[in-house]
Amino acid sequence: MIVKIPSQVDSVLQILTRNGFDACVVGGCVRDSLLGKAPTDWDVATSALPEETMRVLNGFLIIKTGLKHGTVTVLSDGMPIEVTTYRVDGAYSDGRRPDEVTFTGLLTEDLSRRDFTVNAMAYRRTGGLVDRFGGRDDLKQKTIRCVGNPDIRFREDGLRILRALRFASVLDFTIDSETAESLNRNRTMLDGIARERICSEFTKLLCGPGAERILREYRSVIEEFIPEIGASFDFPQNNPHHIFDVWEHTIRSVAAAPADPTLRLTMLLHDLGKPYCYSEDRSGIGHFYGHPEISGKMADVILKRLRYSRKMIGTVALLVRQHDLSLSGGEKILRRRLNRLGEDDLRMLIEVRRADTLAKSLKDQEKLPLLENIREMFETIIREKQCFSLCDLAVNGADLIDAGVPEGAEVGRLLTLLLDAVIEGKCANQREALLDYVKTERGKLDDGAHCTSTGTGL
Repeated sequence: MIVKIPSQVDSVLQILTRNGFDACVVGGCVRDSLLGKAPTDWDVATSALPEETMRVLNGFLIIKTGLKHGTVTVLSDGMPIEVTTYRVDGAYSDGRRPDEVTFTGLLTEDLSRRDFTVNAMAYRRTGGLVDRFGGRDDLKQKTIRCVGNPDIRFREDGLRILRALRFASVLDFTIDSETAESLNRNRTMLDGIARERICSEFTKLLCGPGAERILREYRSVIEEFIPEIGASFDFPQNNPHHIFDVWEHTIRSVAAAPADPTLRLTMLLHDLGKPYCYSEDRSGIGHFYGHPEISGKMADVILKRLRYSRKMIGTVALLVRQHDLSLSGGEKILRRRLNRLGEDDLRMLIEVRRADTLAKSLKDQEKLPLLENIREMFETIIREKQCFSLCDLAVNGADLIDAGVPEGAEVGRLLTLLLDAVIEGKCANQREALLDYVKTERGKLDDGAHCTSTGTGL
């Protein structure tokens, strides 16, 4: 097995080894290479101390990113490469990073401190793969397993609990039983982790091919930092549109959505309000009146707590609130929805409706062709650049003023009137047609005013 090391990385390895130091690529880049994937980041580990690394690599731009922990970042032909001295970690009193590290000349000692076996492999240019903890076998068995005692690994850094779930989701691997028991046992360690770190790992988890399975099997771990989901667990819907409880419907809808963070978060949160507005009619049919609005408010609170961006929070909360919005009724309705939501949000809302439908009853899934027709209609409107907003109109305020409309509120009122007429198909979006329409509408107003003043009005 040969790991294809990029030239930028290889030049760093060559200089270190020529100067008498052991050096290898390590961690995720080795894992991804063994999986046949192109690594996005390359990390180098070496027996050289940080000062020695900077001395022998003085021909490169070097950034002192983490000298305390033995790490410098080397820019090799534009590629940032983290070069870290072999080390043994001390105690983790904050449950996040070691209080101190001890540098070592032994690669095996460095690998033994890492989180999971699949991340604890190294590759030397001349010696090949170094795998002391069975990482390659675990890759073949599609298993996430801690290096050494999982209780120790998770108590060193509680985020590793979520990283285990993230890797299992992204790689579509299972978690070995001892590791799974330990992460469940230690899940309260997540309470002390910075929300930003949780946000990053959880987003990757949600977008992985194994997200549905992980959300089902490890829901109590997710509940640790999103306690609001607990009310959905095993909550029956008692409705002919649904064959699953609220949480099962939710996680199936997550899997049915494209692997996009905005869409996956929307599906995760879209029905959180259901347990709080459940009612039954006389026939025993369950209803959830008002749940989109309640879910939208909950989504806003949750995403703010997890430190998502303002844009993400705004978009997800909007999609959650609108996820039951009717899109049926032809191009007129779609143009109105476009005017209300905009192109990007309506495109995502169509995906939300599709994912929601795929997680409902088989009867409801018969509506999927209708949704596909709506999607095609939407794309036609966009492709043909049909008018659905004021900026699409063939006239603007200045045109109306030039045509004799007095400046002020009347201009805005008439522009809105024109947009409505175009959306409804009452007037073509052409300059002369629009100005004629304005003239006609103003004439009607003048006639009405005249009738009122002479006492002949009804």
